[in-house]
Formats: sequence, C-alpha cells, structure tokens
Amino acid sequence: MSAAAFHISSLLEKMTSSDKDFRFMATSDLLSELQKESVQLDEDSERKVVKMLLRLLEDKNGEVQNLAVKCLGPLVGKVKEYQVEAIVDALCANMRSDKEQLRDIAGIGLKTILSELPPAATGSGLATTVCRKITGQLTSAIAQQEDVAVQLEALDILSDMLSSSPAMGNMIAPIFQALRGIVACPRPVPRLGAPLGAFHASLLHCLLPQLSSPRLAVRKRAVGALGHLAAACSTDLFVELADHLLDRLPGPRAPASPATIRTLIQCLGSVGRHAGHRFGNHLDRLVPMVEEFCNMDDDELRESCLQAFEAFLRKCPKEMSLHVPNITSLCLRYMKHDPNYNYDSDGEEEQMETEDHELSEQESEEEEYSDDNDDDMSWKVRRAAAKCLAALISSRPDLLPDFHRSLAPALIRRFREREDNVKADVFGAYVVLLRQTRPPKGWLASMEEPTQTGGNLHMLQGQVPLVVKALQRQLKDRSVRARQGCFGLLAELAGVLPGSLAEHMPVLVSGIIFSLADRANSSTIRMDALAFLQGLLGTEPAEAFHPHLPALLPAVTACVADPFYKIAAEALLVLQELVRALWPLDSPRALDPEPYVREMSAAALARLRATDLDQEVKERAISCTGHLVGHLGDRLGDDLQPMLSLLLDRLRNEITRLPAVRALTLVAASPLRLDLQPILAEALPVLASFLRKNQRALRLATLAALDALAQSQGLSLPPPAIRAVLAELPALISESDMHVAQLAVDFLATATQAQPASLAEVSGPVLAELLRLLRSPLLPAGVLAAAEGFLQALVGTRPPCVDYAELIGLLTAPVYEQDAGDGPGLHKQVFHSLARCVAALAAACPQEAAGTAGRLVRDARSPHSSTGVKVLAFLALAEVGQVAGPGPQRELKAVLLEALGSPSEDVRAAASYALGRVGAGNLPDFLPFLLGQMEAEPRRQYLLLHSLREALGAARPDSLKPYAEDIWALLFQRCEGAEEGTRGVVAECLGKLVLVNPPFLLPRLRKQLAAGRPHTRSTVTTAVKFLISDQPHPIDALLKTYVGEFLESLQDPDLNVRRATLAFLNSAVHNKPSLIRDLLGTVLPLLYQETKIRRDLIREVEMGPFKHTVDDGLDVRKAAFECMYSLLESCLGQLDICEFLNHVEDGLKDHYDIRMLTFIMLARLAALCPAPVLQRVDRLIEPLRATCTAKVKAGSVKQEFEKQDELKRSAMRAVAALLNIPEVGKSPIMADFSSQIRSNPELAALFESIQKDSASSRESVELS
Repeated sequence: MSAAAFHISSLLEKMTSSDKDFRFMATSDLLSELQKESVQLDEDSERKVVKMLLRLLEDKNGEVQNLAVKCLGPLVGKVKEYQVEAIVDALCANMRSDKEQLRDIAGIGLKTILSELPPAATGSGLATTVCRKITGQLTSAIAQQEDVAVQLEALDILSDMLSSSPAMGNMIAPIFQALRGIVACPRPVPRLGAPLGAFHASLLHCLLPQLSSPRLAVRKRAVGALGHLAAACSTDLFVELADHLLDRLPGPRAPASPATIRTLIQCLGSVGRHAGHRFGNHLDRLVPMVEEFCNMDDDELRESCLQAFEAFLRKCPKEMSLHVPNITSLCLRYMKHDPNYNYDSDGEEEQMETEDHELSEQESEEEEYSDDNDDDMSWKVRRAAAKCLAALISSRPDLLPDFHRSLAPALIRRFREREDNVKADVFGAYVVLLRQTRPPKGWLASMEEPTQTGGNLHMLQGQVPLVVKALQRQLKDRSVRARQGCFGLLAELAGVLPGSLAEHMPVLVSGIIFSLADRANSSTIRMDALAFLQGLLGTEPAEAFHPHLPALLPAVTACVADPFYKIAAEALLVLQELVRALWPLDSPRALDPEPYVREMSAAALARLRATDLDQEVKERAISCTGHLVGHLGDRLGDDLQPMLSLLLDRLRNEITRLPAVRALTLVAASPLRLDLQPILAEALPVLASFLRKNQRALRLATLAALDALAQSQGLSLPPPAIRAVLAELPALISESDMHVAQLAVDFLATATQAQPASLAEVSGPVLAELLRLLRSPLLPAGVLAAAEGFLQALVGTRPPCVDYAELIGLLTAPVYEQDAGDGPGLHKQVFHSLARCVAALAAACPQEAAGTAGRLVRDARSPHSSTGVKVLAFLALAEVGQVAGPGPQRELKAVLLEALGSPSEDVRAAASYALGRVGAGNLPDFLPFLLGQMEAEPRRQYLLLHSLREALGAARPDSLKPYAEDIWALLFQRCEGAEEGTRGVVAECLGKLVLVNPPFLLPRLRKQLAAGRPHTRSTVTTAVKFLISDQPHPIDALLKTYVGEFLESLQDPDLNVRRATLAFLNSAVHNKPSLIRDLLGTVLPLLYQETKIRRDLIREVEMGPFKHTVDDGLDVRKAAFECMYSLLESCLGQLDICEFLNHVEDGLKDHYDIRMLTFIMLARLAALCPAPVLQRVDRLIEPLRATCTAKVKAGSVKQEFEKQDELKRSAMRAVAALLNIPEVGKSPIMADFSSQIRSNPELAALFESIQKDSASSRESVELS
C-alpha cells in the first residue's frame, strides 16, 4: 500500500469516531489530500472513500456535512465513472428525503459535482451520463409535486445545469472550453447533442406545468429554468414553448387569475432576455397582447410587461419597428406613474424625498420577482419604463430626431423623481440618448452643411438650460447617488456639446463645491466631483471659470491635502488642469495669477516634499509641479528654486524618475525661458545615464527632455555634460527602434546648432550610425525628415562641423561603390532617402547647389555610370534641380529625354519623376516642352504623364492657371486610351488639375460624365476619387454639392464606370464620410444591387482542351463589398444592419476574394452589432462550415492549397468572433459545428492557433 493510500485509510478510520471533532479534522485532512494532483486512489480506496463520504453527508454535525460536500468536487476527478454515478444516485435519493437539512446538502452536492465534471472534449461520456441521471430523477421529483421544498431544490439545480454548468443541456460549455483550451484530441469524441435532444423535450414538458403551480417560488424558478432552456433547445422545441405561452395567455377581458397572467408575462420576459433573438417571428402576435395587459390595474404585471418589451427591443429591434410608437407611448405614460405623490407641491416633494432617502441598497437591487408585499409598487413600474426607454433609444439610432422631440423633454421632467433607484435609470436613459447623439468620427461642423447630426445637436443645445435647471436642486441633494448621477449626466453632456455649459457655470460650481465639502459621506462623491471638474476644464472656455476661482480653488487645494490618497491624486490632477486651462502658454494671460499662485504652489510643494505617499500621488504631485513651473514659473518667486531642487531629487529616484523627466520637459519647453542653471550641471549626467536604460518609455522621455533643454538653454548647457550625453547617442540611432532613433537625431540637430564644438568631437560615430540607418528600406518619413535637419545643421554651422563635399561623398558612397555591372543592389526606398538628404544639403548651402547639380548631370549622362548611380542622380536632381538655377536646368532636358529611352525600368521611372519635379520649379520653360513631347512621342506618353502628374502636384496652383486649358485638352484626348494604367495616371492628373481652380473645373468635370464615352466616364469618376483626402481641404464644401451627381454613375450601364464609382464611394466613406452620409438612403440600394451575382456576366472560355469560367462582374462585386466594409467603420449608425447582413450572407457563398472580405465583415459585425448577428447565427454557420470542411481536388497546384488554407483560417476567425457573443454558445447548430471542429484534429489545431493569435494581439495592444 502506498503512503498516500495508507494515510487516507487512517483518515477513514478516524471518520468513524464518535467524537465530532475527530470526524471534522479527518474530513478536513481528506479534503486537503484530494486537492493534491499527485494523489491517486486505487480501486479499494475509491470504494471506501465514496462510501464514507456518502455516510458523512448524513452526519449529525452540520460542519462535518459541509466538509463532506466540499470533498465531492475534487473526488470526481479521481474516481472511476461508475463511482461518480453511485454518488449521483445517492444524492438524488437524498433529494427526496423528508429531512430538510439532508435535502439541502444533497442539492449542494449535486451542484458541486456538476461544476467539476470533466469536459466532454476529454473523451469522457461521464458528463452525459450524469446529466441524464440527474435530469431523470429531478424531472420526476418536480412532476410528482409531493413536496414543494423538493421541487424548489430540483428546479434550482436544473437552472444551474441549463445556464452555466459543464453538463448543461446540449453540453455547449465544455465544447467551447475545449475549443479554447486544447489542441485536437487524438481520437474523435462522440457528439453529445443527439442523446440530449430528447432530454430537452422531457425538461420542457416537465417545466411547463410548473407555471401553474400555486406556489410563487416554484413558478419563479420554473420561469428562470425555461428562460435558460429556450436559449439552448432546438427550433422545434422553442416554437412549442412560444406557442404554449401565447396560447395560455388569455385575452385582456377574459377571466383569468392575475397570478397566472403575471407568471406567463414574466416567462415571456425571461425567454426574451435569454433567447429574444429567436422570438422575432412571434412578436406580431405577442406584442399587442402584452400592450393590452399593460393597461390592467396591476403594478407588478405592468412591470413585467415593460421588462418583456425591454428584452424584445434589445434582441429584435427590426421586428419591433411597427410597435415602437405604442411602446413609446406606454413608457412615457408609466414613467410618471406615481399615484401616491403630488409633484406639483415643492414643499411636499422635499418632505417625501427626505423620507424616501433612507431606502436600503437591498431594495434598490431587488429582483424583478418579489415576494414582498410593499404597499407601493409604482416605483418599479417607473423604473421598468425608464429602462425600456433606454433600450428603445439604444436599439433605434435611426429615430434619434424623434426621440429628441418626444422623449428628451419627458425624461428631463422626470429628473425630479423622488425614488433614487428610478432616478438613476431616468438619468441612464438620458445618457444613452446623449451617447447616441455624439457626433460620429470624422464629423466636422466647420466643414459641413447642417445634417441630421447637426440637427440633433441643435435640438440638444436647446435642452441644455432645461437640463441644468432640472438638476440644480439635485446637485445639492443629500443623496450621494443622486449627485453622482447628476455629475455623470452633465459630464456626458459636456463631452457631446463642448462649451454648452459655460453660461451655467455658477450652478455647476456651486454643486461641485457642495460635494467637495461633503465629508459626512463616502469619499466616492468627492472623487466624482473632482473628475467632473477636470472634464469641465477640458470642454468649457477658461473665461467661464475666472469669476469662480476664488471659491473653487480653496476647495480643490483642501482636497490636495486630503489624507485619502485617491482624493489627493484626483485633486492634483484637477489643479494641474486648472493651471493648464486658465493660464495657457499659447495665448496672453487673461487672468492675473498673482492672487492664486501662492496657494497653488504651497499645496503642490507640500505633496512634493512628502516621501511616504502613495506612488500615484507622488507622480501626480511631480506632474502638477511641472505644470506650475512651466506655466507660472515667472510668478513663483521664492518657491521656484525649491521646486526645481525637488524635481532634481525626484529625477534621481528610480521610482519617480519617469514623471520627473516629463515634468522637466514641460519646464524646459516653456516659453517663459526660466533660468535652469542651478540644476543643469547635475541633471544632464543623470539624463545621460537614462539613455542606457532598458525602459523604452524612459529613453523616449529623456530624449524629448534633452531636446527641449537644448532648444531653451542653448549655450548655457555645460559642455562636459553635453559631451557625456552625446556619447550615448550612437547606440540609439538604429533601425531596431525607429521612434527612439528619430528623437535622437532631432536632438542631435538641436545640439549641433546650440553647441557645434561639442558635436564635432562625436560626429564620426554618429554619422556612421546615421548613414547605416539611411540604408534601411523601412525608414519612416519622420526619421528621414529628422536626418535631413541634422545634416543641414552639420553644414550650416560656422565653421561647419563636417565639410559639405565630404558629407556628400559619405552619403553617395554606398551607391557609387557598387560594381557597375550589378545594377541597383540597394532597395528602391534607399535611393529616395539618399536623394532627399543630398537635396537637403544643397538647400542648406545654396552656393554649392549649382556645382552639385552639374556633377549629378554628368553622372547621369556618363555611359560608364551604373544603373544605381543614374537612379540616384535623377532622384537627387528632382530635388536639387529646383534650387540649382537655370544653368543646369537647360542641360537637364536633353539628359532626361534621353533617359526616358533607357533599357532600365528604374532609370526610366527616376527620369520621369525628375522631369516633373524640375519642371514644377520652372513651368514657363518646362511645361510647354513637356506637353509638346507628349504630342510628339506617343510611345513615351505613360512616362511623360507621370512627369506631368509630379509637376501638377509640386507646382503652386496659381502658377498652373495659365496652362490649365492646354493640360485639360491634352488629358481628355487620352481618356479613351486602351491601357488601363495610362487612364489611371490621366485620372490622377485630372484630379490634381481640378484642385488648381475647383469652382471652374469641377462643374466641367461633371459635364463630362454625360458627354463622354465609357472610358472617359470611368476616368472622370476615378479623377474625382483623387479630390478626396483624409485631411480637411477647401474643395470639400464644393465637392459635397456635386458628390451626389457623381454617384449617379452607379447606375451606368458600363461595368468599368460602375467599378470606378464604387472605388470613389469607398474613398469617400473611408477618408471623408461626411461627404456621403446624407446620400446613403439613395446610394445603399444601388450599392447592394452590385453585390449580387449576375449570370449574364459569366461566360466560358475555351483554353485548348479545357473550359474556363470567367466572371466579368467579379471586380464590381468585390469593389461593392469593399465599400460595405468601409461603411461599417464610419457610417454604422446610418445602416440597416439586418439588410446589410442579408448581403453579407450572400457574400459568404461567393468567390474566394469576396468570401475573404465577408468573413472579415462578419467578425467585425459580431463585435459591433451582436444582436442582429445572433438572430441569424444559424444561417451564418452553414457557409462557414462549408468553407472549413471543403477539400481541394487532388492534383491541384500549390496556390490552390494555399488559397484554401487562408480561406479556412479567415472563416475560423469569423467563428471565433461569433463565439465571443455570449448567447451564441447556446445555439444547437453552433454546438454541432463546434463539436465537428473539436473532433477534427486539423480544424481544432487551426482554431487553437487563432485563439493564441488574438490573445497575443490583445496583449500587445495593452502593452502599447
């Protein structure tokens, strides 16, 4: 016998002792042993342990019984299946005992076992067996109705099984647990759905009669269990359940027990909450009946009806559309249903509020089914009405203007509600309305005509005085919860309408000070008041706070000194925001800080000096001090030096060094130009040491601080300390971290201008690293711009740190040292980077520019130059040629024209680019020449069009106006070219040309849509796409007036024109959605039309002995689906998601490219709009299943296998996204598909890898 078995045997012997303490200790030790993973039981020990624990479950001592129940959990995983079944049988028998304590223990034991059953994915059938055993016994106990206590316990266990246990109805939980936690099992696991189908039916038939039980508690538990069952059962059983409930509901005038009606309505609400997405087809019959019951004089029934409506609105918003007016009317009526109170009497109201203020939290959180016999149930009706309105507003954003007209005034009037629980929900409903009104991303009030969004905001603006007036008394209410609700609502209002609360500041400040001084209640209300004040400082104009600062500041500084660290930290943040908002650095001081600066500095210094503070308070104190010194350092007087010294001390402390570096940056960058000499000599070596640390955030902050110090202090910086800093920089200039490299090079440029002598000593190592960085193909634009600035600083000092010719030689050496026969060995991007740097040097030394251009021209002409040298020469000339003067430009024409005929594509492209860029600097000479060459050399027109595009983009619009007509005519002559690539460049040129004179040329461009042939119409539509940028542009207002006419091309008979129009629409949706939001009502039907497969565009092409199917409409469909995806990002509120999903569903069965798009869309929709996706999840699963199980034909090429693998991966990502919707787990079809994935090793491994990818991406986002 093993040591563990011997120990357990001795424990079992002690459990037979007559001393209850011996039994208790032995059972406790057994529990500890069973919880050890290393302990394994042999067959004899299993039998003895099970027998003893079952005996102890009937022990006379309750504590021993409780410990015995706890032992069952770990025991399940250590004994054989037949032993678990024996335990279950014994517990089910005990459930029918006439002893209440034994029944309770048996119930707890069954729940414990259910929670510990092994997942189905392990291959064990134990969960199924136990589930069937328990269900059989429990349904029998429920049906016999011998003992109400037995029924209640049985119903409780069934609800647990159906809702959350691993053994629940169709075993969804273990399936998903398996999918997320394991790779495929080595052998398939039998599906559990089939044997449990009948199990659901018996459950349903057992539970339905309990709705008529005379006991309220039984009815309540049956309602809960039916709600869980409705989410997991098959469609047929759900229809049976729904029909049963609807058939049992009597007419409103038919005689029926009020309790029966309440139970049925409550059951409908429970089913709606758990499986409302399946209720859609029954709502037309159900909702009118529930509306009638709302009119009965029964507050509990009204509450249940309104809760049912809330569930239906959230789960089936489209199907509820017809019923919205009636439900709105009912909610407005019952939201003010308070028969026991007269709101017209202010005195009475105050008295009632005082009496009702003491309502307990337990009452506020009361369950929707209540056994209590309160005299006044009306507050529950009002609360249910407010919640129903919140559901209505959130589910129907399309009705927002109507809500502002009808619901908003009613909600504002109800702010005076006397019951805190109801008031919180009224506030919540209005907050939902505010959030729905928040302008969408990309909405620019200054750039648009009034739209629906603008109209909603205008209506909201009119409500602000009413809101503030309604909340004026509430802000000083003795109820903390009421004040918290006020602050939350007003903060949301300020976020939606910045500046709207400025004129109401006296009321708000008074309310804030009242809460800040409230020390009688918990600290939460003071923190909420501080957070609200901080938000106001960010949204309201500073002038609004000036009159109130004498009263506000003492309250804030008192909070800074508060002993509770959370209040102190929040107050320091508010004080910092006060300084930043009231005395900004970028405008003259409108308020004299003298009366306030002493009080603020004293408060901040007291916190900065203390060393025994919470870390958050330390960091906030340092940041607040930095803002005080940076904004008001010239008024701090004697406090300035102590503050700087303390910042230096905090800089040396490892815990506070990062916030101290950031505070020092603020001080150094301040336009006050404070004297930092006392701390510079000590601070710079400390900062230099930070550059060697591994903490990236510290290195970034340090480089920013050094750059600010170099700009503000300049020659005052101690040279030895600067040299110590510069010595650390070469290691930071690396492509391993481009952001750090950019900041390092920026600092080098600043330091070069401030102290060139110091840099001369380290220029060698720094330049070596910089030149290596410039050869990186991944060089971002920011790093390149920083490098240009640094190189210009090197040659711009007097004397220069590095000679101009030497620096040019170092830059171009990598290209010139290549073997002439090898061609460009460097990445194309490197040539552009080096050319930009050469041009930057030439611009810094204008006297050298002509010579540099001449050398480049000679290199470009030389027959001995390699391809790389020529490419670099032309790219550099494109930049240098504009500043080199007319001499080299005359030679350039011949050289560039000759290069356009080069056999090297890279040389031709570089020469074309250079011709356009140089021409932009000398339009009178180059542009007529370029246009003439386009007429004379039709074979080179593609390259010459690229040159024209560069010239149009680089030249000033005014200088182009004299040539606009010639360019316009030439471009339209080439709109009908056969090559699509050429037409694309023509379209881009047209777009840039229109920007020269939009009011004149945009209408002409529109007229070409009617006058031109198909290729011309396509080119014109593509040209409009190039007028849209992601930044505000003067043409936007004009373009908005014409965009509807351009989008009419979606009805063009030509496929290419429609595809170009869809590309234009996609660009508008993605970059500037405000252009098309108001047109979506007419555009969306045309867009959806293009997603359909057209059989007349599918043809067969014979390729030798084979026939190949060609779909000419594929590109148009693909463009349409790309538009749909963009609409999800920027115009979600304007979409009918149900209609949108219809076309996504079609796309799931389309071509490979379109399926890839729709899988991504489906994953996005699952996150953004889970309710409508949930409604049709059963239909969405089938195409996903078909994709995941599809096989590539044997003998197919490698690309076909790769495409199918990528398609499967994309489909599986969509499945993973669907599983993130909580209720999807209860769908039988999803359970079936999940089981199929789990039983297939390939699919299970794929799902596991996707789960790992998504988890790692979430972690990286959190870390960043």
